[in-house]
Amino acid sequence: MYSGHSGAAVFAALVFAALLSALAPARAEDVTLISREGNIVLPGRLLGFDGEFYRIDTAWGLLTVDGQGVICEGPACPDLTAPRAEIRLTGAPDAGMRLMPGLFRAFAANRGLVFQETLPEAPQSWAARIQEPDGAQILADISFTPADPDTARAALDAGAAEFALTLIGSRGGEARPVALEALVPVMAPDNPTPRISTPDLARALSGEVKNWAGLGGPDMPIVLHALAPETDMARALAERLGTQIRADVLHPDMASLASAVAKDPWALAITGRAEMAPATAAPLTDSCGFPLLPLPVSVKAEDYPLALPVFLVPPPRRLPLIAREFLEFLATPQADTAVAAAGYIDRSVEAAPMTRDGLRLINAIRGAGADVTLADLKRLAEVMDGADRLSLTFRFEEGTSELDASSRENLAQLARLIGSGQFPAKALIFAGFSDGTGDAAANRALSSERAERVAQDLAALAPDLRPEQIPIVEGFGEALPMACDETAIGRRLNRRVELWVVPDFTPAPL
Repeated sequence: MYSGHSGAAVFAALVFAALLSALAPARAEDVTLISREGNIVLPGRLLGFDGEFYRIDTAWGLLTVDGQGVICEGPACPDLTAPRAEIRLTGAPDAGMRLMPGLFRAFAANRGLVFQETLPEAPQSWAARIQEPDGAQILADISFTPADPDTARAALDAGAAEFALTLIGSRGGEARPVALEALVPVMAPDNPTPRISTPDLARALSGEVKNWAGLGGPDMPIVLHALAPETDMARALAERLGTQIRADVLHPDMASLASAVAKDPWALAITGRAEMAPATAAPLTDSCGFPLLPLPVSVKAEDYPLALPVFLVPPPRRLPLIAREFLEFLATPQADTAVAAAGYIDRSVEAAPMTRDGLRLINAIRGAGADVTLADLKRLAEVMDGADRLSLTFRFEEGTSELDASSRENLAQLARLIGSGQFPAKALIFAGFSDGTGDAAANRALSSERAERVAQDLAALAPDLRPEQIPIVEGFGEALPMACDETAIGRRLNRRVELWVVPDFTPAPL
């Protein structure tokens, strides 16, 4: 038996409960859990049973009790063969409606079960069930209800939801990235503006630039469209920009926003790549004019500055068994297929030959000078020779040495790949990079330290890996910038640890 407290505290509570039950008169309770030795009797109100653990409300507080150690007596005792779970999701409406049904459908199919949609209780929501193939038994009732981030988190903490879906990251290990979305600037299909730089886009969204001429377009006023400020997407974008969008027109969801922008010749908005039609994407560049493309490999590596993970956040309590199995399913190729089918970008690993990355090499050559010398570039070219870059990239929480939520998931994914032998005759490199602020020598040292930290985190996460399986560490400082350092977004893109793969035909140790 155990609860959220220490084992000693739980044991003391159960012994105390047994003593009181022997002295006090019997009371009518939903259930009574009796240890198999018969020396501990725990009456209480049954809150749930997931096939493994009972969750009961007792006179001594909420307890989670291992079902293998007790016998349940009373009219509320569950059928131990296959409990019917409830999985309630809440949060970001667009991702919840577009992404989650397909993931649960794929999960059911992967287990040989049936996913069947049912009648939802409210508009803009959905409901379904997972049942045995013959329909004889329902294993889980699933529902999604849209909510703003604060309401979704409150429901999670209050026990009114099993998962919250959000685009807003959180520190700590509870947030699970399930998909990736790219925010893109959109305009009407017939708008002739050739391109928009990220600094100009930020000024337009903040209301500083009010005319398309200020973005290189025609002399016409900009009409800003946006989602309501309390929505996940609006809050996530405000965190990236450091300010709220000064919108002229607000919309409840991305579909209605895109439709309105497509009809307004001078509209400008930010929306998700999966929901931008029938509007068209405005070509985006960084402040130096290099194109920023929301390609899957760029979004997965978070090289695209407006990439956003879609997080699934579990509650601070034990989930039903089938919900825990769903979380495990999210790391499978079948889940990646379902994510892509919904129009989002999956988290599968992609490789790109370094020799094809001409834009980054151009950035490196342009940045050469007193801080980045010819010798630095030669060393970079030597290590890059024959290498592929994987889309697993690692960045840190702002101002800390802790990996952010997406990078923690990337590290777990890398540990699985290495452990399953996915890199035969290959050597792995953690290549660290910094932004261009400060002293060049200090930046090289910092980039090496960050890469070493990722290697240490990997070794701690996967202690079974042999030392030669841990990637080697290289630090290049500011030698290979992803973007200009003139903006906070550009500096964040440049501060990263990349994963490179190079051929290695060294015989494996016996």
